[in-house]
Amino acid sequence: MNIGFLVNQTHKEGAEYTTTGLALEAHRMGHRVYYIGVGDLAYLANGQMGAHARSLPDREFRSPATLLEALRESKKEPVSAKQLDALLLRNDPAADLESRPWAQDAGISFGQLASEQGVTVLNDPHGLVYASSKMYLQYFPEKVRPSTIITRNIADVEAFYRDHQRKIILKPLKGSGGKNVFLVDKKDSKNMKQIVEAICRDGFAIAQEYLPEARKGDIRLFLMNGEVLETDGKPAAIRRVQQGGDIRSNIHQGGEAKKATLNKQLREIVEVVSPKLRKDGMFLVGLDVVGDKLMEINVFSPGGLRHAGKLHGTDFFPTVIAAVEEKAAARQHKTV
Repeated sequence: MNIGFLVNQTHKEGAEYTTTGLALEAHRMGHRVYYIGVGDLAYLANGQMGAHARSLPDREFRSPATLLEALRESKKEPVSAKQLDALLLRNDPAADLESRPWAQDAGISFGQLASEQGVTVLNDPHGLVYASSKMYLQYFPEKVRPSTIITRNIADVEAFYRDHQRKIILKPLKGSGGKNVFLVDKKDSKNMKQIVEAICRDGFAIAQEYLPEARKGDIRLFLMNGEVLETDGKPAAIRRVQQGGDIRSNIHQGGEAKKATLNKQLREIVEVVSPKLRKDGMFLVGLDVVGDKLMEINVFSPGGLRHAGKLHGTDFFPTVIAAVEEKAAARQHKTV
């Protein structure tokens, strides 16, 4: 198969990224891999969705790092929807919010066109329209969500703060990677107005109840096709532990990854959210869970799969690529 990976910018990809691991495994399994930066997307004169893409050379790679070296040395070449069997949307719109606002919705828009032209696009770009911000979480049953408001009004936030024992989390509606996430308690309340104003420069603010279990970190759990991603009977799950008093557990914000197992609370959350995720075409997602509450659903480029593999002593990448093969084959069978 020809598999495209849509990323924000090719030169900013890292060897530890989940996308890099998926691309390397797809290459090892005999597929031709194309990397497409959002800025390289195009609508072609023949009516096809297309791009100026970089393809991996036909040779073996010892590591993710050598793959990226070869990728950056390759020249761009034109590719169109009719040449692609699958396109994985691995760009993070929030990463382009400040410096490249024009790039935020490009993946969804071009992905929709590619899907209409026969490409298996994952996650489903039509479903991603509804999941393009953290508002997506509010469409799931209340019992698995923390108490939340979304607003630009400081008075709303102040009232929510008082109603929740003067300890809340503030973060942007559109954001990722733990950026601009704040814990506001009594000692920081005097700065609440400035924090809300800073967050609202780029849109809306989310105020969320503080969960005491957050002191133990959170769990990133991968779901594929609405089910827990497993290989060799081991779940793709990691516990992300905060470091140095930081409230954020994100790995690239200094959080430490530890092995996590499935418990009753996680299984119940999966059971609740799976039907909608499948309905919306969310092929691969990362759930962020604290205690018995689902804090976020990462649908664009959930990371941490390499950490999960190392901690559990297995490799989850072949399982994901095999599922991509099945998706593409099933779609091709329907169109024949």
